[in-house]
Amino acid sequence: MGRYRGGVSPADDAPLLMAVDGNSLLHRAHHAHEHSDQRDAAGEPTWALRGFVSSIGGAAARLTPDGVVVGFDCSGDSLRKRDYPAYKAGRREKSDDLVHQLAAAPDLLRECGFTVVQHDGWEGDDVMASAAALARREGWRCAVVTSDRDAFALIDGWTSVLRAIVGGIPASPLLTAERLPAACGVAAGQYRDYAALRGDTSDNLPGALGIGAKTAARLLATFGRVGDAYAAVEDGRRHEVEGVIGAAATRRLLDPQARANVARNLELMRMRDDLPVPPLAQMHVPLDLVRIQAALGLRDIRLGPSLWALVGGAPPGGDGWGWQAEQHDLPPVVREAVPAPEVVPDVEPEVERAAQLSLF
Repeated sequence: MGRYRGGVSPADDAPLLMAVDGNSLLHRAHHAHEHSDQRDAAGEPTWALRGFVSSIGGAAARLTPDGVVVGFDCSGDSLRKRDYPAYKAGRREKSDDLVHQLAAAPDLLRECGFTVVQHDGWEGDDVMASAAALARREGWRCAVVTSDRDAFALIDGWTSVLRAIVGGIPASPLLTAERLPAACGVAAGQYRDYAALRGDTSDNLPGALGIGAKTAARLLATFGRVGDAYAAVEDGRRHEVEGVIGAAATRRLLDPQARANVARNLELMRMRDDLPVPPLAQMHVPLDLVRIQAALGLRDIRLGPSLWALVGGAPPGGDGWGWQAEQHDLPPVVREAVPAPEVVPDVEPEVERAAQLSLF
């Protein structure tokens, strides 16, 4: 595993680290496979664990990484919750089956041979940011695999995001610095400001009330950062802001509560990128198929062909029999919407912006 240094963007042959947002993918697997009610011999639920590991394998088939790391949220309240008690308030309480599988996932993945990172007080987003920073320092590219839009803030010339959506990993868009503007209207490096202005209802973080996605994108296209727009007003150039978003939106932007919300969001949405992360050499793939299957077998989980990219094997046959064989618990309408990984292309630049926006 060589090291590539220098330049604004990595060399084409730079190794790739796949950083997996464990909580995000396991939640999706839980809801996608809950109907199967798969359990091990002890009666413990396994459907989310099985779908989760299969999703990691599917992501590896898309990305063919040189290394893999999986990050999880801390087991208790995060420091963000301590600093802002209303953070993520109002979310539906997790079912006991989901809680059980979330607790079991880190140790199961370690037993499989994956590198797992979890830090008290911090979230999976912070692990993703720290892994991406490590990859950049070592001259590696990084692809974050998640369903969480927050990860878009990490996108740059070195880091991309494979965002899991309905339809599974094979149908999910791969967002790069070149593709991000078509997806949400802002350039790489502006997403945190964009999200702070718009707010995040899933995290219970109101933004500048009355400032929607389109208005936020227009503002940032001209001023770059929300702080620069506020500075323009303070410098007596309010007319410049009004010229971009209009007088009414400017009043809403300057409302004291809106400014307080944006300032809070910018701080809470900042991901820590200096958490301890193991050396890249410990994240190297391929992994040992026998070890993975033994660990999964203890939970009565049977996976094989979909793990090929993680264990250095060959992709399943062109007829996709191996992939379909592992989708037996999906209802037919969903099964037909999840084709074999090798036949699903990435989102192409020429896709209409309206179509891409529908993915988010």
